[in-house]
Amino acid sequence: MNTSKYLEASRPILAVLAAFLLGGVLIIAIGKNPVEIYGKMFSMTLGTGYGVGQVLFRATPLVLTGLAVALPFKAGLFNIGGEGQAAIGTIVCAAIGAALSPSLSPMLAIPIGLIAAMLGGASWASIIALLKTRFGVSEVITSIMLNFTAYALVGYLITYQFGIEGTMRTVEISHGAFMPRLDALTGLFPRSPVNLSLFLALALATAVYAVVYKTKYGYELRAVGLNLEAARYAGINTNFHVMTSLIAAGALAGLVGANYVMGYKHYYEAGGVNGVGFLGIAVAMLVNSHPLWILASALLFGLLDYGGLTINADVSKEIFLVVQAAVILFVIASQKAFKQME
Repeated sequence: MNTSKYLEASRPILAVLAAFLLGGVLIIAIGKNPVEIYGKMFSMTLGTGYGVGQVLFRATPLVLTGLAVALPFKAGLFNIGGEGQAAIGTIVCAAIGAALSPSLSPMLAIPIGLIAAMLGGASWASIIALLKTRFGVSEVITSIMLNFTAYALVGYLITYQFGIEGTMRTVEISHGAFMPRLDALTGLFPRSPVNLSLFLALALATAVYAVVYKTKYGYELRAVGLNLEAARYAGINTNFHVMTSLIAAGALAGLVGANYVMGYKHYYEAGGVNGVGFLGIAVAMLVNSHPLWILASALLFGLLDYGGLTINADVSKEIFLVVQAAVILFVIASQKAFKQME
């Protein structure tokens, strides 16, 4: 590995360390001991089975939305629409899951729920893909607009179509569509909501890596991302790769519904998946959209997310939101600084 590769690999590590140092300074500023606060956070998150389970549960949707950013990014596209795609996938999963017969076997109900979540997210992303390929509309603009549209649509559906009167939640899905929790299957992570969606996320990260780096499609996808006009001149169907990468990204984001509805709440509550799409952008950016490293990045953000709650009695959990934001800022800043060093 040459010097430039060492520098590239060290960027996220240094960014994380710098962000934790900044968090430490803020903790000192409010009169607390950062060693004690960080020690308590790591003890409560990684020192107990329940804490580890909570971190894994919170990391699972971030893997999915991180991949939803990473895959189109290889084609030179910036999918900011994971937020809306996750929301639509989750409400579709909840609606279809509730419509299933109570007697339906889990062998059928669970795949139906997964397919519903994927189709919901993919259909929402297909709007972005169509506008991009047919009319050249920026995917950034359309995905931002569709995020807000998704919020409004989901709110309407919960209030007037699929919700329980007087609440902001849908009815419970069929019992057969419940995604088993690891606590019930293995006894690990007692009382935590981490479920089989974790293994689905791991499998999908591996699959995306294999597709991007081990197939002809992935080679062409990366060629499109490096130089669209050169790829088109070489005979690559660029519109096909733009369309498929965005739709696949929507399907990945839609699977957030499997973790939330099928594996956790068993219904959709308004605002239940808010934020996972935007955090997915940070997860992907930290590791330069590498599908496998997204697993580690999602774990970090899952740790910070739950860690902020564990120390909320001592310091404001917003400090860890600052740490999350600082990680990305330091990554962006270091990218330019390291290029000047090369």
